Amino acid sequence: MKILAIDDQQLVLLPLQKRLSELGYEVRIEVDGQKGITAYDTFNPDLVIVDVNMPFVSGLDIVKHIRQSYRAETPIMVLSGNTTDDTITEGFDLGINDYMKKPLSLNEISARVKRLIGAPEVQSMVSASHVVIQERCVGVVIPCYNEEERLLSEEFISYIDKHSGYHLCFVNDGSKDKTLEVLYNLQKGREDFITVYDCEKNGGKAEAVRLGMLHMAKKADLDYIGFLDADLSTDLADFDDLVKTIETSDFKIVSGSRISRMGANITKESARKIISLSINFIIRTILKMDFKDTQCGAKIFRKDVINIAFGKKFVTQWIFDVEIFKRMSQHFGLKQAKTILCEQPLKRWIHADGSKLSMKDSAKIIFQLGEIAWVYRKVKNPSSKETVLQTT
Repeated sequence: MKILAIDDQQLVLLPLQKRLSELGYEVRIEVDGQKGITAYDTFNPDLVIVDVNMPFVSGLDIVKHIRQSYRAETPIMVLSGNTTDDTITEGFDLGINDYMKKPLSLNEISARVKRLIGAPEVQSMVSASHVVIQERCVGVVIPCYNEEERLLSEEFISYIDKHSGYHLCFVNDGSKDKTLEVLYNLQKGREDFITVYDCEKNGGKAEAVRLGMLHMAKKADLDYIGFLDADLSTDLADFDDLVKTIETSDFKIVSGSRISRMGANITKESARKIISLSINFIIRTILKMDFKDTQCGAKIFRKDVINIAFGKKFVTQWIFDVEIFKRMSQHFGLKQAKTILCEQPLKRWIHADGSKLSMKDSAKIIFQLGEIAWVYRKVKNPSSKETVLQTT
């Protein structure tokens, strides 16, 4: 029994293909609507599963093509994040057989497929799946420098195996140990979900994150892209909460915040806490924003601001987060920037042993903040009354 699945996001199709193939169906996937139509005409599927919102050729266009073809009775299931009444009604008016709204578990999708076209003659015994097909696809950049001993490989693997829609990009920042070897082993067999971006020379965390974010921005099927520390001091489950916030709001950036609060597991070294409070006061003065914690290594971005935030190299190596927010206020204006930036308290943040940032390094941050204030200062344009922003 043959199934054709069409969706412009490969991260949605791959777990679906894997699950239905395990159950004994022959599955073909396409990430382009026009190619999906061609595949339908040549593959002759017993069932078509299609998304609605796709560029150029929409899912409803594909439905129309099928219903006007010589195999017009082919069952069609829509799997989409579009939940508007008009779209759903139009789908059924065109002759679809089922409409499945994302997010949806693979178990439910499999049950609906079996109800609609039956089970394959030769069925495989497979256990229930814990994977949920999400409405959005997310890229996560993880900078790595000498992380051979600290990299929590099993936690990363377990998360992407259970959560569809995530693509991890590990950036090796010129590590001198076996980090790169560990990363390639982590990627093996999961190339569609894990990218390894290798920087031969160590350029610092700021440049590693910047290159990783720009690289991931080229992937058309990603809705949001963020970055996360390799030690998982903020875990992936908490990072997913940041994603849920940005996808249900108009924010352009959602930044994690390590604010101690009831019900949260937040731990810091006492000396670091004192330094952090002093540095945060300076940062708020520079940004003219009431940020409680700009330096948390967990942030998620809409793709339309990636080039604004990461297009140019950062002035500083460690506190590039401050530069990101400064660039946003320069581009959009301070008033608008405050409406599109969100700071969200984390449920968990644990200081990990072996942190690369020493107490001596923390003292250097004061000097780097002075650099940021100078480079991103406001200066008067001598030829006009307008104020321009100096960024060079």
